[in-house]
Amino acid sequence: MSRPSVFGRALIGIYTRVNRRTPWHKLPFLFGLFNLIALRDQLREDNLVDTRTPGGVGLAPGVALADAPDDERRFRTADGSFDDLSDPDMGRTGTRFARNVALDKVWPGTPEELMTPNPREVSQRLMRRDQFTPATSINLLAASWIQFQTHDWFAHGREDHDDIEIPLPEGDEWFEDPMRIPRTKQDNTRTDADKDLPPTYLNINSHWWDASSIYGSTAAKQKAVRSFVDGKLVLKNGQLPLDPASGVALTGFSENWWVGLGMLHTLFTLEHNAICDALKTNHPHLTDDELFGIARLVNSALLAKIHTVEWTPAIIAHPVLKVAMRANWWGLAEEKIHRRFGRISKSDVISGIPGSAHDHHGAPYQLTEEFAAVYRLHPLLPEQLEVRSLDDGSLLDSMEFQEIILLNAQRVLEGPQEVEDLWYSFGTQNPGAVQLHNFPRWLQDITLPDGVRLDIAALDITRDRERGVPRYNEFRRQLHLKPAATFQELTDNPVWAKELEEIYGDVEKVDLQVGMHAETPPKGFGFSDTAFRVFILMASRRLKSDRFLTDCYTEEYYTKTGLQWIADSNMRTVLLRHFPQLGKALDGVPNAFVPWNVSTSRTAPAAAAAVAGQHE
Repeated sequence: MSRPSVFGRALIGIYTRVNRRTPWHKLPFLFGLFNLIALRDQLREDNLVDTRTPGGVGLAPGVALADAPDDERRFRTADGSFDDLSDPDMGRTGTRFARNVALDKVWPGTPEELMTPNPREVSQRLMRRDQFTPATSINLLAASWIQFQTHDWFAHGREDHDDIEIPLPEGDEWFEDPMRIPRTKQDNTRTDADKDLPPTYLNINSHWWDASSIYGSTAAKQKAVRSFVDGKLVLKNGQLPLDPASGVALTGFSENWWVGLGMLHTLFTLEHNAICDALKTNHPHLTDDELFGIARLVNSALLAKIHTVEWTPAIIAHPVLKVAMRANWWGLAEEKIHRRFGRISKSDVISGIPGSAHDHHGAPYQLTEEFAAVYRLHPLLPEQLEVRSLDDGSLLDSMEFQEIILLNAQRVLEGPQEVEDLWYSFGTQNPGAVQLHNFPRWLQDITLPDGVRLDIAALDITRDRERGVPRYNEFRRQLHLKPAATFQELTDNPVWAKELEEIYGDVEKVDLQVGMHAETPPKGFGFSDTAFRVFILMASRRLKSDRFLTDCYTEEYYTKTGLQWIADSNMRTVLLRHFPQLGKALDGVPNAFVPWNVSTSRTAPAAAAAVAGQHE
């Protein structure tokens, strides 16, 4: 746990009282900004909970900077080890998820509690999409981006021959009764010292923000994606080659593959190779391994920057949040000062986190089960992808999502339409709103490449219960929020309140996912204030704990070329670097994750109405 400064404790005390009457997002701008700083300090103090074996049993010994092997000191390792040299196992592939809530609140329920209410009934009656509700302030690229990032951050394994059985509600036409959901893979690193700890689970990716979705989280996967020429990654005619083992693209992490992921993986593979070209031109002495290692540092930092100052302000369109997220990267002194003078203060509040001193705030760095839970944003996905022409906006094809996912994705990526048309289509189509009754129907009956057939909505509910993620009201208590006393207090929608009461009976039993989707979000928010509490805490932590984004964010590690590349780049410049044909669609667009310009030749009434809807 992290102890705030005297000023920080005073700020927490003041805003704890203020927030009893007025939430942060309804305060005047400056008061709201300081409220967020106080909330982050409070969460750092109370909500970073270590789950590693007491006493550090089995952890690798630390090494001094001068004694670390050169590759482990200078570059990110494949599995994330040695990011913290004093604790080389911290954040490594195959280490435990931590928690953002007290450990006595994360024991899984009894088998009866696991089924109450029935997850399949919750899926069908509360989550199932009745009619597509769009999120009009963002584009479909925002939806594919967040899956691209979560594939970098976390993934749980699953047991092959051990299922959770869900009895079907009366009249349910699922193909088998009971419905079967594979259990989360058990933690095989537990020892006798863990006997008093709740169940723990392992992250099969590295915990660091290291672009492992592109580069892989194992040495074998990293070797497979490298060309070993000039530091570059493997591409074939501008596309990712197919992995013969899986049938999908060869990349760092390709589970739950679809066209949106394929586009982003390809884009940032191209970006890696472009960074290598720039590095080789300006630093011709660098070896293949050095070019690869530095380009990975640059590429992963750029991804973190884009997520921090572009994606997050797009999906949380609140003035205070825009300043706060930009301050995470550049500080309150802002970008212009930073670009002209560099850091003007050691404080990350004044001059941003990159280049500041790293700090774990009292707990070893791990991603958390609660972080994974609040990033389940499946309602963002629509039912169809409309492929439109970049030239004139005309409809080229309308594809059901079943046609563009898993093994079908490559057919689309290599299909007759131009890749620029796909980018334009993602830039101009809206994703779904994150709310009840907007979960994609196609995800409620999906067959994975290994033959497992799942209802992902029922799986989401079951996973939180299985892993001991508290239900909605207890989650809010743990995150210093007032719980809902009634169903009517939980949601402003009276129809939803009645449905929730019919299904749950007791407001204390409402699942986290359901409560977050029913909750009325703050103005401009794409998701609930409840979920946002975890974001406040973990957004800065993922930067502040990483030495490659703090102590080692220097020319020694990145080169002057690399740091300048990050400073000069954003999502828009990355797109235009590799697909300059998108210039007209992106001209004047302030953020690549909001709707792009629609071609002016789309003059039919229906097209005009679509444009109006996108810019409400």
